[in-house]
Amino acid sequence: MTPTPHSPGSLRCGLDALGQFDEIIDVRTPAEYADDHIPGALSAPVLSNEERVLIGTMYAQESPFKATRLGAALVARHIAEYLETIFADRPRTWRPLIYCWRGGKRSGSMTTWFNLIGWKARQLDGGYKTWRRHVIDALAERPAGLNCVVLTGPTGSGKTRLLQSLGAAGAQILDLEGLARHRGSLLGALPDQPQPSQRGFESALLHAIEALDPARPVFVEAESRRIGQVGLPDALLNAMHAGRCVRVRAALPQRIAFLLQDYAHLFDTPDDFGQTLERLIGLHSRQTVRDWQALIAADRRAELFQALVESHYDPAYRRSSDSHYADLDQAAVFDYDPTADDGHAQARALIEQLRIPA
Repeated sequence: MTPTPHSPGSLRCGLDALGQFDEIIDVRTPAEYADDHIPGALSAPVLSNEERVLIGTMYAQESPFKATRLGAALVARHIAEYLETIFADRPRTWRPLIYCWRGGKRSGSMTTWFNLIGWKARQLDGGYKTWRRHVIDALAERPAGLNCVVLTGPTGSGKTRLLQSLGAAGAQILDLEGLARHRGSLLGALPDQPQPSQRGFESALLHAIEALDPARPVFVEAESRRIGQVGLPDALLNAMHAGRCVRVRAALPQRIAFLLQDYAHLFDTPDDFGQTLERLIGLHSRQTVRDWQALIAADRRAELFQALVESHYDPAYRRSSDSHYADLDQAAVFDYDPTADDGHAQARALIEQLRIPA
């Protein structure tokens, strides 16, 4: 991050000063905040979604002056409300950093009023657009410095569970599926957990990468370019493909038992489950997919997962891994039981097998 110079007494600052503030406040609309925001920022919109549309329409179709006047009144009302509610308990020494879309009137208004009150508030120069440019640039560079240890293995081998156990055992991990809120496969959508936007995912990903110690190895699960609806940056994929691989191996009965646990929610809506499998027509014959749908209807869960594993997931895994990880044949093999209760002990065994210092 390049420090942004400012004249003495300026109420603006750059991203280089981010760590100097007690709180970061996002004054954009709820919709803008939901799409993406600086990690940890508090949402305090000075215009609602509807109000922003109203002001923009008035500015373009009626009069910039009338739009600015109405906007000022709406912003002032929201700031007044916040002073009596969410900011009412902030101490005299509080130092907030405030930003809007491009560092304009919305964040400028709150910054000015907060300084008149006595708080040493500052406005992020360039607003969210400055943050977004930083994310794009950093994700093109920072992943190259990661020493990745990549967990490979077919569906049902419990790579995500092992990754989480490694983290609990003290190893560095980068949980991409956790950040994406998706398991990465056709059936990987999580119940009641919508995925973040691409921009939101990238902000969270950078935040996670910046928390890692580049001098230590980082365990990461092998992924394709896309995890559900979000995509991984090229620099991270390159670092993973160049990393040291571990082939996680689990017996087929254990894999099926694990899938029955991890994907049990799919049977709560069997019609939706069957409809999802329609997307496999083309990769598999229509009759094959119909047979799988019949297993769903008959609640023959173990038979269904074994058929999917043997006919779809395992062949797809072999094609994908062989094309991306050239040294996979020389990878360390780790026998893992994803259904066992001793996840921490198994994670410690892998760390010791790889001779990775604690």
